[in-house]
Amino acid sequence: MTAPAPLAIPMGDPAGIGPEIVAKSWAVRTLRSLPPFALVGDPAAVARVWSGPVETIERLDTAVAVFDRALPVLRVADAGAVTPGIPAIDGTRAALLALERSIALVRSGDARALVTGPVSKAQLYGIGFDWPGQTEFVAHRCGVAAEDAVMMLAGPTLRVVPITAHVPLAEVAALLSVDLVVAKARATASGLTRDFGIAAPRLAFAGFNPHAGESGTIGREEIDILEPAIAQLRAEGIDATGPFAADTLFHARARARYDAVLCCYHDQALVPIKTLHFDEGVNITLGLPIVRTSPDHGTAFGIAGTDQAHPGAMIAAIAMAGHAADRRARARAGR
Repeated sequence: MTAPAPLAIPMGDPAGIGPEIVAKSWAVRTLRSLPPFALVGDPAAVARVWSGPVETIERLDTAVAVFDRALPVLRVADAGAVTPGIPAIDGTRAALLALERSIALVRSGDARALVTGPVSKAQLYGIGFDWPGQTEFVAHRCGVAAEDAVMMLAGPTLRVVPITAHVPLAEVAALLSVDLVVAKARATASGLTRDFGIAAPRLAFAGFNPHAGESGTIGREEIDILEPAIAQLRAEGIDATGPFAADTLFHARARARYDAVLCCYHDQALVPIKTLHFDEGVNITLGLPIVRTSPDHGTAFGIAGTDQAHPGAMIAAIAMAGHAADRRARARAGR
């Protein structure tokens, strides 16, 4: 049988910790039973921060053969004279080129999943990047509408979905709608089945206001938006409950009652996942025709090049991408 294609990992900003944590993940590939992967970008970005074996490849289909002896790096960009911790325009352009190439490799089937390295949104905006983040960019390149792509943050004991993400908090209430909530929930339920093997996903909803609005006395978003959306989802056969007061949703007993919780805004979702699983949280995009994960942290420019970066979240992202790709392959084969 032909060996499965490798995972593609665009390097992220080469001045950040992306190259280091990918290299450290390769170093524990056997211990952590990681599937074969290749870094996509500039081999020099790895050599600056890691002394282990690196092998430059020109075609991704050679990565699996190389993987046992060295970290395969598919050369697609020259990041220039990168200084760890100090982002530069050439490095940002190289990061975007690596991301573009990696998406194309996964869409073509040359790679079986995408694991994106951390990038600096501020740096990307400076070169004309016109999307809120990598999640929206990957969805666009895959032809998926933004509302149908769901950013889920997943750790060993918690999965969270922000219904709105990279927008000012003052704008969240105006952005929430029954249609948006329903679309995000449908994609979440489908993704939990497709990528996590959960046959009948249980979705919980966090209220927007303190104490979930106290029956409308301190806000009506629960009554006007969340409750109608949950009723519609239940009518469609989706196990949806809530809205619940957000401050009661994340202790251990509460987490046992759902498979994922949908939150109204970014920090409502990301504070609990990063508190519980800072070193092993994974960002997985549901609703795409490809598997895409990433570590749930940023570029960490402040420690780049100092050998302090913890690879736990990248290791978890690689493992999750491999498992999800395997599930999809079994489903296509009818097993």
